[in-house]
Amino acid sequence: MQQRVIWGAIALAIFLPFLWIGDLPFQLFIGVLAMIAVSELLRMRRLEVFSFEGVFAMLAAFSLVVPLQNYLTFLPVDGSFTIFGLLMFFILAGTVISSDTYAFDDAAYPILSSLYVGIGFQNLVNARMAGLDKVFLALFIVWATDTGAYFIGRRMGRRKLLPKVSPNKTIEGSLGGILSAVIVSLVFMLFDKDVYAPHHFLVMLILVAIFSIFAQFGDLVESAIKRRFAVKDSGNFIPGHGGILDRFDSMIFVFPIMHLFGLF
Repeated sequence: MQQRVIWGAIALAIFLPFLWIGDLPFQLFIGVLAMIAVSELLRMRRLEVFSFEGVFAMLAAFSLVVPLQNYLTFLPVDGSFTIFGLLMFFILAGTVISSDTYAFDDAAYPILSSLYVGIGFQNLVNARMAGLDKVFLALFIVWATDTGAYFIGRRMGRRKLLPKVSPNKTIEGSLGGILSAVIVSLVFMLFDKDVYAPHHFLVMLILVAIFSIFAQFGDLVESAIKRRFAVKDSGNFIPGHGGILDRFDSMIFVFPIMHLFGLF
């Protein structure tokens, strides 16, 4: 626990200045984190990170995260996604060049990995472009969900949520996480009334509960991936916390659903 607290504080001390600065420095920082997260997914499946598919998958995630069309004016308005598509074609080219050993399903894993990570981190960047308060709302929802689920689950948890995916999670803990997220978000929204625009305050509380569910689902998805490949953590990038994917698995799901409901 001491190691978790120390390294968690260090990670936060690095993350928050980039978040505060925003713009290109933050986008590049998140783009690099996305590349690391993709490399963790590749390592889980024991794929070579610096192979042709590994490099293209990491670059594809980076291209989704950083709004390249904002800086390379010759690109179309969807330039980032266009470059992502081209990089996917390069990965698929492996099915032609090495047709005997590299099939479509081999290419599918790095492609899906880059899309899974890229879409989540892209929406984190979009949220920051909309305003700091949008990012902090999502962070508070995720942190409150994790904290509430952990403590209420330990104290009151009886019924297993999905034991085949994550044996320690309980239904009581899950509900506690949702309640914690709603309470924390309620307090935050009382101080910042613009953060829940264009929704009504009460509607937003319902949406927060939905976001909390998606945060837990994102965590469960990563748990299922790790269980599939028999690994405890996605990596060891942050001592005591695991890899980048371990820290951002919930946010990968929360930011896109917030975008869907028009919060940024």
